[in-house]
Amino acid sequence: MTSDDGPTPPQPRTLEDRVAPALVSAPAFFRAPYDAATWRAFAALAVGWIWHLTGGLVLWVLVALSAGLVPALGIGVPLLAAALIGARWFGGVERARLATQTGLTIPAPPPLQVPARRRFGSTLWAPVRDNRAWAATLYAFLAMLVSSVFFAAAVALVGGAVAALVFVPLGRDSALASWSGLPWPAAVVGALSGAVLLVWAAAAVAQYGSYLVLRLATFLLGPSAADIAHARAAVAEQETRRAEASAHTARERAAVLTESRTAVVSAADTERRRIERDLHDGAQQRLVALGVELGVARRLADKNPEHAVAALELAHREIKETLAELRDLVRGIHPAVLSDRGLDAALSALAGRSPVPVRVEVTGDLSPASAAAQAAAYFVVAEALTNVAKHAGADSVRVEAVLVPDDDPVRLRITVHDDGRGGAELSHGSGLEGLRGRVMALDGTFELDSPPGEGTRLTVEVPCAS
Repeated sequence: MTSDDGPTPPQPRTLEDRVAPALVSAPAFFRAPYDAATWRAFAALAVGWIWHLTGGLVLWVLVALSAGLVPALGIGVPLLAAALIGARWFGGVERARLATQTGLTIPAPPPLQVPARRRFGSTLWAPVRDNRAWAATLYAFLAMLVSSVFFAAAVALVGGAVAALVFVPLGRDSALASWSGLPWPAAVVGALSGAVLLVWAAAAVAQYGSYLVLRLATFLLGPSAADIAHARAAVAEQETRRAEASAHTARERAAVLTESRTAVVSAADTERRRIERDLHDGAQQRLVALGVELGVARRLADKNPEHAVAALELAHREIKETLAELRDLVRGIHPAVLSDRGLDAALSALAGRSPVPVRVEVTGDLSPASAAAQAAAYFVVAEALTNVAKHAGADSVRVEAVLVPDDDPVRLRITVHDDGRGGAELSHGSGLEGLRGRVMALDGTFELDSPPGEGTRLTVEVPCAS
């Protein structure tokens, strides 16, 4: 039966599989003499035996000697502290050696905890109270014993195998052959069989010895169970804080979206009423007057042509004024220049109609901004310039437009800065409040800085993505 999910991913190898496969698998046991794990184990035991008999033995003697001198009026405390700091260093070297020779990476324990108030006594006692330094000292003693015993046993077994092989060509007339009492062919078979068994035993002993050393190193040179639990608790606390921050951000975002949605709905209703009022009071009244003038012209066309011509001229003026009002009305909904020529030209057109001198500064190409972003920027500038003309008493205005590429998505930034009297506020129902709702609905930012007597700066950023 096959699966449609593809091949099964390889399972992570245990320490036994990597270091001592002959102990957990029959096929690995039969190939143990020529398995790469056996050669790594022999090398790790040999180097470890030399290192443990030198560095480890020196460390153990220093710790034992200094600990014995502590009762003598505390003379051994500085020496003990130095020896335990050396134990930390010994553990770091041993972890690096094992990683190089066996491929096993043992995480380092937490660094030595030194009191914040570094008084001489507390600083001196900090290494003495360090359980990881004592664990490294214990490792130095136990690893020295394990590596010595297993390396000696493996070498002895290999030596026995070599002796059995040498016995075949040279031992026919030896005392051992006479003592065995076996026919020479049977002695040869026995010697060869013994050599093979000894080689297999040496491979198994070397792998098991290396495995024991690694087990000791994992337990004594790495972080303790308390350190691991503390690290996991710290990670869990960080994740909890991140989750709480994300939840808080989501709640704030939901509140902003609710507020902006309400503002947009209110602004849309206000805009609809304004359009209805403008049509009723403006274009509709003019169209009614136009119909009256055309009716007068039709009735007077035969009786009084001069009055009919005057009525037609009045009707013509009404048509032009109605068209102008309709253009202004459409421009308030969505200006044609914005669709036809882009935001740069639309801002220049707004500046040209402003009674206050306006300097427009556009940096780069604004076309990557979406239509919604450009429309929001246009109406922000239009409302800001209207407020400047009505309330600011300014002599000049500067309008800046630029795409901010450092954000993702890219944002369109609009800044309107005048040199007027300042003191502008976002009041309920004002035009700026409606624009703020429109900008917030697009996930933008709306900042108004208007200290009294220092002019007004309005900065708006909206995402450029559609």
